[in-house]
Amino acid sequence: MRKYIDGFSRFFVGGLFIFSGLIKLNDPVGTEIKLEEYFEVFSADFGSFFQLFIPYALPIGLILVVLEVVLGGAVLINYRMRLTTTVLLALIIFFTFLTGYSAILNKVTDCGCFGDAIKLTPWESFYKDLILLLFILHLFWYRKVYDPVLRTREGHAVIAGVTLISFFLGIYAIRHLPFIDFRAYKIGNNIPEQMKLPPNAKRDSVVMTFIYEHAGARKELTMDQLGQVDSTYTFVDRIDKVVRQGDRPKIIDYRVESAEGENFTQQTFEGAKLLIVMYNVKDASVKHAEKISNLINELEGKAEAIILTSSSAVDVEAFRHEHQWAAPYYFADATVLKTIIRSNPGLTLWVNGTVKGMWHHNDTPSAAEVLELL
Repeated sequence: MRKYIDGFSRFFVGGLFIFSGLIKLNDPVGTEIKLEEYFEVFSADFGSFFQLFIPYALPIGLILVVLEVVLGGAVLINYRMRLTTTVLLALIIFFTFLTGYSAILNKVTDCGCFGDAIKLTPWESFYKDLILLLFILHLFWYRKVYDPVLRTREGHAVIAGVTLISFFLGIYAIRHLPFIDFRAYKIGNNIPEQMKLPPNAKRDSVVMTFIYEHAGARKELTMDQLGQVDSTYTFVDRIDKVVRQGDRPKIIDYRVESAEGENFTQQTFEGAKLLIVMYNVKDASVKHAEKISNLINELEGKAEAIILTSSSAVDVEAFRHEHQWAAPYYFADATVLKTIIRSNPGLTLWVNGTVKGMWHHNDTPSAAEVLELL
C-alpha cells in the first residue's frame, strides 16, 4: 500500500510544482506584482522593513519560481531526497502561511499560485496548500528510504539542465513578453466587451438580516422571521451579506483620466490607438526611446499615439520633452497598466477597442508592422 502512496505523492507533488512553476515562468512580472502586493500588506501588518524587499520583488520571484520547477523535477527522479523534501517542506509551510493569512484576513484576494491561467480564491489556495502539505510530509517522513532514479552524475546533469532552462525561460519572458497570454488584455480581445458581464452571468447570493429593537433588546431577524414583527418592533437597519459571489466582468478597473480629472476611457476605444504604457516613468527603460519617438511621428494621421501612465505630470512632461515623444498623456492605475502589458514602456495597438498588437520595448515595431494590423 505504501508503495502506491509513495508513487502518487511523488508524481502529484512533482507534477504540481512543475506545472505551477512553468505557469509563473511564463510571466515572471506577474509574480513580481503579486509579491509586491504581499510585501505591502506585510509592511502594514508586521513592520515597515518589508518595504525593503519591494524593489527586489522580480529577482526574488524568479528565484522562487525556478526553485518550484527544480524541486518538482527533483522529486520525480528521487534526487537527493533528504535535501529536496526538506526544502519542499519549508517552502510549502511558507506558502501555506501566505495563503492562510490571506484567506483568514482577506488581505490578498488572489495568491497568484497559477498566475493568470487559473484563478483561485484565498480559501481554495489555502486548501490546495494543505493537501500538498500532507503529501510532502509523507515524502519527508520516508525521505531516507527513496533510491534515486538516476545515477549521481546523471541526476546532477538533469537538475542543472532544468535550472538553466528555467532561468532562460524566465529571463526571456521578462525581456520580451509572456509566451502565452492569459490576461484579459491579450491580442484578439475586445476591451469594452471584457468590461461587461455575459448575459447568463450568475449574480451574488445575498442573505439579508434585519435589525430591530424590541422590548429594549436588539434583535437580528432573517427574511423568514419577519412574520413575527409587529408594532412593538422598531426598525434599525438592514445588513446584506454576500454568501456566494457571482460572476464579475473580466476587467473591472480600467479607467483613464486626463490631467484635469476628466474620464477619457471611452476615447481609448475609438479608432486606431497606439497605447504607450509607461506605469513608472522614473524606472522606464530609455533603450529604445528614440525608436518609439520615430514610430509616433511616422504613425501621425494613421494611428493616434497616446501615453498611459501612473506617474506625475511633472515626470511625464520631463520625459516627453527629453525623448521627443509627440504624444498626449493620460493617467491610469499602476496595477492596471502592469496588467495591460508586462513592459515599461510597452506598446499595444487597439482598433475600436480590440487588441490588435502588443510589443515589449525590446521588440518595438516599425510603422509598417503597425499599419499592417489596422
